[in-house]
Amino acid sequence: MATAAAGALGLLWGWLWSERFWLPQNVSWADFEGQGDGYGYPRARDILSVFPLAAGVFSVRLLFERFIAKPCALHVGIQDSGPYQAQPNAILEKVFMSITKYPDEKRLEGLSKQLDWDVRKIQCWFRHRRNQDKPPTLTKFCESMWRFTFYLCIFCYGIRFLWSSPWFWDTRQCWHSYPYQPLTSGLYYYYIMELAFYWSLMFSQFTDIKRKDFLIMFVHHLATIGLITFSYINNMVRVGTLVLCLHDVSDFLLEAAKLANYAKYQRLCDTLFVIFSAVFVVTRLGIYPFWILNTTLFESWEMIGPYPSWWLFNGLLLVLQVLHVIWSYLIARIAFKALIRGKVLKDDRSDVESSSEEEDITTNSKGPCGRSSSNGANRVNGHMGGSYWAEE
Repeated sequence: MATAAAGALGLLWGWLWSERFWLPQNVSWADFEGQGDGYGYPRARDILSVFPLAAGVFSVRLLFERFIAKPCALHVGIQDSGPYQAQPNAILEKVFMSITKYPDEKRLEGLSKQLDWDVRKIQCWFRHRRNQDKPPTLTKFCESMWRFTFYLCIFCYGIRFLWSSPWFWDTRQCWHSYPYQPLTSGLYYYYIMELAFYWSLMFSQFTDIKRKDFLIMFVHHLATIGLITFSYINNMVRVGTLVLCLHDVSDFLLEAAKLANYAKYQRLCDTLFVIFSAVFVVTRLGIYPFWILNTTLFESWEMIGPYPSWWLFNGLLLVLQVLHVIWSYLIARIAFKALIRGKVLKDDRSDVESSSEEEDITTNSKGPCGRSSSNGANRVNGHMGGSYWAEE
């Protein structure tokens, strides 16, 4: 029994690291045993060092949010308080917890008769009760400031590294002498740090603020980790650095815009959003398909030819492009609303609710229903601000 299990495990292991899958024709793992120059050739076991590094990145994040981001948030006037607390009511709480958090008109009318409350008052109670479970702006500000800091730092490092790399100016250099391209120390640290960061995001996604695009982000993180890991193992790290740097350039702009929104610097928020939108569309729908996909699909085919892991690598890159199209559509929809209405009310992925336009018109702004949520990121004040800053 044990012998059979060991044999099956050996077959699985052999299949998993099959040279026929990972490497081009006439190339074997033994060819990478030599150290070459610098850090030698990438080895699969290097990936194991990522997990303790990811734990370290997450620890640094906690310290950063506590001792740097939080004081910054308090300095710009973001209060360390949660949203407005709903008035305790056993009947409504039971409906909220056991039946529905979004009662329809018929149920609202029944509750109105049962409690002798106005329907609008019950709507207000459910809205506040839903927001009561949402994280405050302080939490969101700290989360975004950490991501902004990392994306900005890693982008600056990446562009500095790539500026002196020949494949940045001629993408065909990504495949010259492939796969015999030894790692340099700069390339190794750049790659491993990016992979560690995305693993930390994968873990923290289950504890961070939950948004409606959770599934899309989960697929994004999986595709990103898969791309970085596969490209490292089969030594496609040169083109991998181009993909990483191209994404980081818009990521830090999005986080900067979110920070401005949470701090209620709406004109700065609007400006950053316009810049982010332009950079996102140009890089994700322009440079990415015509520069990155062109070299991975066509130039590599011409210079090294396809093989199984080549197909998987390009498949993941195409999944990423599909996500780019989805996010570009969401950004375009926000811009379209801005053109039609002169302002953006909220993003469909908003993580905290606010009153509808009709309620704002008819309700007394001095009451709790007319008061903006304490997170400060929900009500429109004449600019593009609102709670449309969801995570890319």
